[in-house]
Amino acid sequence: MPDTAPVPLTVLHLSPHPDDEVIGAPATLLRLRDAGHRVVNLACSLGRPTDHERRRAEVAEACRRAGFELIVHDPPLGISAKDDLDAAQAALTITAVALIGGLGVDLVVAPSPHDGHHGHEVVGRAARDACLGDDGPRLWLWGLWADLPLPTLFVPFGDDVLDRAVGALRAHRGELERNAYVDLLRARSTVARVLGSERVFGFGSAVRPGAHAELLTEVQSTGGEWWVGAPRELAPHDPLTAVPRDRPLGWWLNERSFSARQRERRAGSSPLPPGARPAA
Repeated sequence: MPDTAPVPLTVLHLSPHPDDEVIGAPATLLRLRDAGHRVVNLACSLGRPTDHERRRAEVAEACRRAGFELIVHDPPLGISAKDDLDAAQAALTITAVALIGGLGVDLVVAPSPHDGHHGHEVVGRAARDACLGDDGPRLWLWGLWADLPLPTLFVPFGDDVLDRAVGALRAHRGELERNAYVDLLRARSTVARVLGSERVFGFGSAVRPGAHAELLTEVQSTGGEWWVGAPRELAPHDPLTAVPRDRPLGWWLNERSFSARQRERRAGSSPLPPGARPAA
């Protein structure tokens, strides 16, 4: 197998917050980078305004360690619960479309639009909208705060890749003081290895070789519909070899998320279903 890809691709990762580039699907990005592909990380926000300087420095160091190029959205988007999330989504979609065209992006990696966190879902919806159309790039979705209901891409990796991901994550010192994200990264890689073979390739499938794994959902817009890819294992040197046309999935991608519906109900903007009673 060659050490580098025969035709290097440009991969654009949309990171809702600084640290998501090394929590969401870091091993996938590292394996693509190792295969010779260009990986560009767009830091969509910088957290709270008082933390912008610190988090900008941390994400720059994390990307340096990982070998990713870094672009910080200018100005950083407001994707906190009290921000105008619709405006943030619209602005990010414009930015992503411009980067896809300007960089010649072949593949976009982003959180799912149903990831359970309002900011992550804004970024997931923007990624979906930016990749829409027959000429749009392939889209790989990862899940962090909510499981993917239909993972189709199994990404195995070894201890060396996990150690590099952890090393890059440790650049986010301020966030690691707040929560044990290194433990999370390691634990998720084990859970994905154990459950991934059956979740991707069907219940009853034998566990696949490899110490660790990540799971993603692969989709592409074709003929006015979103299609999900057939189950497969990542081939880093030729990552877009399979054509994702296993079944239509636009009904899920375009559906309002559970967390969005919950926010609407709390705000009183969504009527209760017939027969339901408001909470006391």
